[in-house]
Amino acid sequence: MKPLTALISVFTMLAAVFSAYAQAPQVPDSIVFGGEIVRFDNDDLRERMDRELIAFTYTHSTSTLMLKRSGKIFPVVEPILRRMGMPDDLKYLMVIESNLDPQAVSPAGAAGLWQFMSVTAREYGLEVNTNVDERYNTEKATEAACKYLRKAHDRMGDWMSVAASYNAGPTAISSRLESQHADTALELWLNSETARYMFRALAAKMLFENPGAFGFNIPAGERYPYREPKEVFATSEPVPDLVKFAEEHGVTYAMLKKANPWLRESSLKNSTHKTYFITIPSND
Repeated sequence: MKPLTALISVFTMLAAVFSAYAQAPQVPDSIVFGGEIVRFDNDDLRERMDRELIAFTYTHSTSTLMLKRSGKIFPVVEPILRRMGMPDDLKYLMVIESNLDPQAVSPAGAAGLWQFMSVTAREYGLEVNTNVDERYNTEKATEAACKYLRKAHDRMGDWMSVAASYNAGPTAISSRLESQHADTALELWLNSETARYMFRALAAKMLFENPGAFGFNIPAGERYPYREPKEVFATSEPVPDLVKFAEEHGVTYAMLKKANPWLRESSLKNSTHKTYFITIPSND
């Protein structure tokens, strides 16, 4: 057997084994999201939810990476949601926005875990320029997302409509609720991306709460760990050379940049003497 043929045969066999083992969970009668009950009580809602459950089950590499990344991302995000009085389930919007990749960038230019566009980021208090881009700062971006989502919920009144608005914009969803005489975005005729978005968030919640139901077995020890930083260095002064700064704090430049992706250049200019908090990662 030729090497390429043998390789294809192996992959075909592995795919068959996985397909036989993995099976998407059944659509439940209902799910609670943000303290609100979402019922799948008609064929359309069940079919839309089933599609996303199947997608999470068989997009194996992406689902595996998301589950592993949650070990180091959720411990940072969850306390901020609690502190700001927001439902823990809102973290699943972040999941489907970025696949839990802190440096994710969309083709349209949305960036970070919460995928803020630059205009919206600035509107909610984030600094965005070539030197500093706080869309990549997990703590600050999560705080900004909480403000955005709270405002949207005050406007629309239910979390599924809020989820749709995070994808399409609050004005667009509000106007469609009015023009289509609907009470929730679940009842709207929407473009495919936004229509799927709400159900992807619900499916993400089911995946993270019970990955075994989707065929994933990732023990806690195999998830990427959250490490407390060695130090959080506050500075109101410029840092002209971040390579030297990293060496002075006992870490490599690469480690410093990975821990602080909001630092977009090799220096922190800080001409306004704003106070920044630079994470010095542990060496573990």
